[in-house]
Amino acid sequence: MQRCLKFVKHLGHFNVEPTVITVAVDQATYPVLDESLLAEVPPAVRVIRTKTSEPFESYKKLTGRAVPYGGFANEGKPGLMQKALRFVRGNLFIPDPRRGWNRHALAAVEKLLAAGEQFDAVLTSSPPHSTQLIGLALKHRHGLRWLADMRDPWTDIYYYKDLHHTPLASWLDARYERQVLTQADAVLVTSPETKRLFSAKLPELPAAKFHVLPNGYDESDFRQPSQPPTDCLRITHTGTITELYHISRLLEAVAACAVAHPDVPLRLRFVGQVSAQLRGQIEQAGLLPLTEFIPFVPHDKSVEYLLGASALLMAIPDVPRNFGILPGKVFEYLAASKPILCVGPAGSDADNLLRECGAGQALPYEDLALMRETLEALVAQWRVNPNLDLPVASHARYSRRALAGKLAALV
Repeated sequence: MQRCLKFVKHLGHFNVEPTVITVAVDQATYPVLDESLLAEVPPAVRVIRTKTSEPFESYKKLTGRAVPYGGFANEGKPGLMQKALRFVRGNLFIPDPRRGWNRHALAAVEKLLAAGEQFDAVLTSSPPHSTQLIGLALKHRHGLRWLADMRDPWTDIYYYKDLHHTPLASWLDARYERQVLTQADAVLVTSPETKRLFSAKLPELPAAKFHVLPNGYDESDFRQPSQPPTDCLRITHTGTITELYHISRLLEAVAACAVAHPDVPLRLRFVGQVSAQLRGQIEQAGLLPLTEFIPFVPHDKSVEYLLGASALLMAIPDVPRNFGILPGKVFEYLAASKPILCVGPAGSDADNLLRECGAGQALPYEDLALMRETLEALVAQWRVNPNLDLPVASHARYSRRALAGKLAALV
């Protein structure tokens, strides 16, 4: 959501006038809502809201649960009911249950075109990957230049196996993916590894069709000063995190450092969704008294928590094909100019980015020695000066405005 919002916010600076088509507020069903971000939509931008036809209200009534996060991060270990519903989702709603919105969105576009309006391009951003079928339809019907923005892999996404596709459903989903990759005029991806993944699927396609346009940070979000604590060394994580992120060894390292250096108060802070299993790991490591859990907060408040940290924690899910996972929040972490503890694979896109910007490096999931060494270095620095903020690193190229300029050049 933030990727699209920030494009809309900054495209006007590059003489691109966007029209946004999205779902009506009273029809939308999402795990969380951040109404504060509406203020960032420029007043001159036209936003058209439509009806939708999705099964999520029925899901909520049937299960008594909230709408699933991406990757089912808020569901924990699935029971029989969840497994059955995932099977239904994977085989009756292809590519995904949000497809019910497509006919409403297409009708809105057709109305604009029938009124004589002209557009230089259409951009469809996913997931949900069903949104790409809107671009496919518009390409067929009207020959509009089409940019397919693929924020995540499609049939290679790490939780794909959890949808229990039948061979027929898998074939159909892969067919949609091929059609989108083949017929879009340009395919935008958020990391080099994802570009390699899509390019390898269809090597006959020209490499120039794929463009790495990463997520970024908005400079206006970071105008307030950094305020690291002076009474503790606080390591903060923002966003959703589950046991899939495999931070158990890091928790061991933190616990060991806390025992070895009682004069340096180590603290953990998690802002956002934390799975029950991961909370159990924190408790097992003996870190519960040192840990603060804060539920979902609006984006501006989340930035405050970043600026109020000594160091920041991020993790890459320990799943197949995770070398291209480059979470959007890593760019905001960089903008906060804090040391970053990144649990994930060495040599991944995230590792390369952190090294490039001088903010840290990936700490492989089982490398307890490297984690301990990294924490010991932070402790030693904190003793000298509790302000661990880094010099401004080379991350200016990842500002949302600069990235909007790159998008404008593709239109």
